[in-house]
Amino acid sequence: MRHEPQALLLYWPVDQQELDLIAASGWLAFPARQPEWPSFCPTLREEYAARLVSQSGASGAVAYVLRFAIDAEYAACFPMRTTVGGLEQEALCVPAEELADFNQQLIGQIEIVSMLQGSLGH
Repeated sequence: MRHEPQALLLYWPVDQQELDLIAASGWLAFPARQPEWPSFCPTLREEYAARLVSQSGASGAVAYVLRFAIDAEYAACFPMRTTVGGLEQEALCVPAEELADFNQQLIGQIEIVSMLQGSLGH
């Protein structure tokens, strides 16, 4: 009998450039982080991911909120930050150098859940 892993749903806002890289992976992986962003911190709440877009202050550009599932047991290896951007929100903090391994633990495909006006600086 095959054991199905328990899934943890996470959300991450992206701009068009990052979305294109994710699409090129077949919707199966997040691209490597830029040097100025040493960690990948997806949130447990879709609303907070959308708020990151709206709080960026820029207008005109399109941004997307993505949803994805990861093996919950694997995710428990990473610290959970509860204060993000001055707000009480839960976000999983994955060091950038571990993102390739993190991508291997995704369950299914990454999907777009909303498209918003804004700009991202993560």
